[in-house]
Amino acid sequence: MNALGIVFSNIHDSNVPELTTNRTMASIPFGGRYRLIDFVLSSMVNSGVTHVGVITNRNYRSLMDHVGSGKEWDLARKNGGFVLLPPFGEIDSTSLYSTRLEALKTVLGFIMRCTEEYVVMSDANSVYNMDYNDMLKFHIETASDVTLLYVKKNAVEISGTNNTILKIDSDNVVKEITIDPRMQGKVNIYGNIIIMKRMLLTSIVSEAISHGRTHFIKDAVGRNLHRLKVTAYEHKGYFEEISSLQRYFDVTLGLLDIETRKKLFGGAEIYTMVKDSAPTKYGANSIVKKSLVSDGCEIEGEVYNSVLFRGVKISRGTVIKNCVLMKGVITGENVTLNNLVVDKGVVVRDRRTLSGAENHPFYIPKETVI
Repeated sequence: MNALGIVFSNIHDSNVPELTTNRTMASIPFGGRYRLIDFVLSSMVNSGVTHVGVITNRNYRSLMDHVGSGKEWDLARKNGGFVLLPPFGEIDSTSLYSTRLEALKTVLGFIMRCTEEYVVMSDANSVYNMDYNDMLKFHIETASDVTLLYVKKNAVEISGTNNTILKIDSDNVVKEITIDPRMQGKVNIYGNIIIMKRMLLTSIVSEAISHGRTHFIKDAVGRNLHRLKVTAYEHKGYFEEISSLQRYFDVTLGLLDIETRKKLFGGAEIYTMVKDSAPTKYGANSIVKKSLVSDGCEIEGEVYNSVLFRGVKISRGTVIKNCVLMKGVITGENVTLNNLVVDKGVVVRDRRTLSGAENHPFYIPKETVI
């Protein structure tokens, strides 16, 4: 695939402030052993995109630790490969960029130096596994200037801010783009994935910047609907956006359904950082039902309907229900946890009882001792 990959790692940080205080959206842990960026990077690599630039803004140390040189995704290359694009403030600016257009402005030189014909741009707030070649084929066959990926969703399933809704005609041509409109029933929500020719991208970004625009989809694309052929490509496979803590909780626990896991992981492989951990140790009186348990855990208590990341320790007499426990969480004895999202390195001492609600999970910040 003759395309450059561009990934925006910070754009949606404000939608999940609990999980992005010390990390980017792209490096949020997911599914027991992955980070959100694994899904977009794996989809790009599996589609033949071997030159990927990841645009960062702030809090990207964990992202650097996870991706490293890109070796796990076969992106550690002399030509192309993985390129981290850290924040680049201008001399007349007092703040870093906060929108895609501002971010693209700072990396325009990088994009212009590349040689690929097309560019695939994606945010890192979604969980999916797709072949971009199908989208590129659609883009070429329809003689499109710009192709936007969308999924059909019920309005009640959509949360967060800056949701983009597409109005499409019978020929898949985008007629209208709206941001956070009043929604009901089924809607076509833009999945924050876009394909166009690289030189067209540099042209419309430069034009939008010269006119003082700030919003890429609304200004650089939406204002050009009359002169560019902008089409919409529907993704019909598994696709979930992490747009709030509640969505993170629901989507993560949704992986406990085997059919959901088949939809996400049944196709091309999803790559991540490999860690050589010991197998999980189960005590003689432990009980584990309908849960995903990563390697390196030690379970002496009971775990139901939960997702445990690497290195979690559940002591005797402890009962875990409907929880997401990130790496290195340790519980004492006779603890009860229910409907929680527990960040990395948290320690819950003996005889503690903590509970959220199914429609309002309680969050415990990283390295908290309770």
